Order: sequence, then C-alpha cells, then structure tokens
Amino acid sequence: MPLPSSLAISQVDAFTDRPFSGNPAAVCVLPEPADGDWMQAVAAEMNLSETAFLYPISESYHLRWFSPTVEVNLCGHATLASAHVLWSEGHLAPDQPARFESRSGVLTATKQGDWITLNFPAETVTATPADQILIDCLGGVEPVFVGQNLGAPNANYLVELADQGQVRSLQPDFVLMKTLPMMGVIVTSRADDPAVDFVSRYFVPSAGVDEDPVTGSAHCALMPYWQAKLGKTNLLAKQISARGGVLKLSSEGDRVFISGQAITVLKGQLQVS
Repeated sequence: MPLPSSLAISQVDAFTDRPFSGNPAAVCVLPEPADGDWMQAVAAEMNLSETAFLYPISESYHLRWFSPTVEVNLCGHATLASAHVLWSEGHLAPDQPARFESRSGVLTATKQGDWITLNFPAETVTATPADQILIDCLGGVEPVFVGQNLGAPNANYLVELADQGQVRSLQPDFVLMKTLPMMGVIVTSRADDPAVDFVSRYFVPSAGVDEDPVTGSAHCALMPYWQAKLGKTNLLAKQISARGGVLKLSSEGDRVFISGQAITVLKGQLQVS
C-alpha cells in the first residue's frame, strides 16, 4: 500500500528544556514501512544529525534512524525525540512506556514528569594505543586515555583529555578524521562544575555530521567508563557543543539509563507525492 500523499513530521530539540538548544531531530510517524532510499532522501532534505522514522507493530514501534548520508545502528537523541512525539501527539498515553524495535534490539522509554528515560545497551571501552592520526585529528593534544568500544552498534574512539578546557577548545581536522577506522570520536574529561561529573563532545564526519550536538548513544560507553573511574552509579553529564545538553545517567547490569528532556519546535507536513 502506498504512503499517504502527506505525512506529519516534527522537529524536536532533545536533551534540553529550551528551544534552539540540545540536539534537533526530525520525527516522522508512518502508518507502515517505507522504502529505505526514500527515508534517506528525506533525512538528507531535513539535514539534521538524525531523522527518525517509526511505525506501529503489535504493541511496539519499529524505529530507524538516518543521518543526512547513512542509516545508523543506534541513536539516543532521535529515540528520545520519537518517544516525546508519541506522548505529546497522543499516540501513547503518558503512563504508557514506549517500546521500539531497532537495529540495536528492543529499546524502551518511560516518562516521569518532564524527563524521559531511555533503556539502552551498555558498551565496554577497551584501552588501545593512541593512533597518531587520531592525535593529529585532535590538533596534537596529548590524551589521558584512548579506548574503543569495539563490537558496539556504533564503533567509536573514546578519548579522555586532561580537563574541560581542552575538550571545549578542540577544533578537529574533520577531513583527516574521516580516514579513521572508527565511526566517530568521543572526547571527554572531568567537568569544571562540581555539580557535573563529566563533559563530552562527539565528532562523526563519516556519517555526514562533523559534530553531533548531544549524543545519547555515546553515553552507552561514557557511562560505564566514568562509573568505573568515579565509583558512582548515578552521574550527571553535559555535552559541551555549541548548542549543549544535559543527561542524567545510571546503569544496571548490561543496561544504561539515559534521561533527558525534549521540546517540539516545529510541526509540518511532508509531501510524499
């Protein structure tokens, strides 16, 4: 059955309670599956770090995420945005959990007040020698730690730097970064603010996004890494991109719980034909 001639599409700022901050994602709730090439074309047109497409299946939703150039295996902020749309636009009751089937298995989201909590897989970070190209990508800064989350849905380098100032001042060489064997580079440090446990930035030019403003999926690796270092089970994190965002984190076994807020900034009609 062909899609309707037009579909509702929303733009949501995730991991923030203020418009024009956090990480914007487009969300399109479909009545049924759609062609992958068409979804990729829509994501390129939206030109956001991710566009999410979901459609109902039984008591769940099938969820796919597209950057402007590729389909990705796991995306936190677009999942948060999708759950927000399901509740705010009446697809689900506020007390009904959102359940998604995805490339990364079953993911769930629950709502408590203004906060949405995602249940995502934890990722193990294994130390690896610092690749000279990686160091050159980051302007020659000397890392405290370099690791990889090999086997994760999105394989990344995780680089800890000495302090927040180094993380904030990075101006990566994105052309050189595209030559790395990992999807992206997570850069992190302890936070200057004693109320915050750690900060991060995430660079993923291989997926058509030089810097992702706030990255839920990166915290699948960041949470276990900093939990082991700090000996805490509940952490507060900030991603210090230009837009910025706040994430509350906890873990249980092989799962990471990532909490954030979201706000719809735009609603429109996508012309299918």
